[in-house]
Amino acid sequence: MSGLRSRIEEAIRINGPMPVSLYMLMCLHDPRDGYYATRPGFNEDFTTAPETSQIFGELVGLWTAHEWLRLGSPEKFWLIELGPGRGAMMVDILRAAGSVKGFNAAAQIALVEASPALRHEQSNVLFDQDILHFDELESVPPGPSIVLANEFLDCFAIRQFMRDGNGWRERQVGFDRDGNLAFGAGPPADLPDAVIPVGDHVEVAPALETLITSLARRFRQNPGRALFLDYGPDDRSPDETLRAYKAGEQVHPLAHPGASDLTADVDFPRLRRICESEGLAVHGPIQQRYFLTRLGACERAEALINANPQRADEIREAVEKLVSPDQMGARFKAIAMTPHGVDAPPGF
Repeated sequence: MSGLRSRIEEAIRINGPMPVSLYMLMCLHDPRDGYYATRPGFNEDFTTAPETSQIFGELVGLWTAHEWLRLGSPEKFWLIELGPGRGAMMVDILRAAGSVKGFNAAAQIALVEASPALRHEQSNVLFDQDILHFDELESVPPGPSIVLANEFLDCFAIRQFMRDGNGWRERQVGFDRDGNLAFGAGPPADLPDAVIPVGDHVEVAPALETLITSLARRFRQNPGRALFLDYGPDDRSPDETLRAYKAGEQVHPLAHPGASDLTADVDFPRLRRICESEGLAVHGPIQQRYFLTRLGACERAEALINANPQRADEIREAVEKLVSPDQMGARFKAIAMTPHGVDAPPGF
């Protein structure tokens, strides 16, 4: 039995069943045995878009450079990435955006990363860059900024609620009759504010509101842009989407505490409502395939193939994975936030 499982079970024996959100936080972020603290599994438990093809990060980089120009090309600005993984996207961003005169010299790179293991990898990959690590967006000093995040919101701990007659109960983690970890229903509970249920199950990420509040405050003080790419439905709130992945396979969320990645769909309708309530203009969400193809994904792929004909099949397959509606193209969405009165950014 893993040390984290033992401590989770001990906590349940002492305090009773815990909400799903606490279970997720312990599994992902426990400093001793949590998933992101000890075993970042990129290309092992899961594969992200920047790890799939350099084209993804390059297009995000050109998008970023374009928005920097529209900000007035500030002499210094914060280039902020939330949850930068192993640093692959930032490498591609800087290579592509570096073609715009003055961009790299102006960019102050801020990586918002909680995982010590991933911070170490990011420092190694970006060894030739001056980077600063922060625990949260709020800690990044003020100034003009462009905030980027890929597959960051899906890692937020969620509360799950189940309809019980005319009321609701919060889903919890406790023990079954055999003493194994199991999901169950807690006592009657009220749904959080601004949640619009569409079925018998509701998922809410409390940290979503905290993040957008911080982002809006930042943009009220200084000019900025934000771009998020993640997965989830764009026409409704997710209902019951908690999943776990280990060694490239989906496993039960309670099977390997701390040793598998836990994830849930992003509530894009709620994200949009929070942004609008904070006075931000919202562009999207739109399917990733539209966003990337409008930015020139297919044209960039052909240019890479012409320069590397021996890798033609590999390049085409990677781009197909990014834009095909049967793969990442439809499930993943792009959404941008700007102050009001700003034209829609490229791709939207």
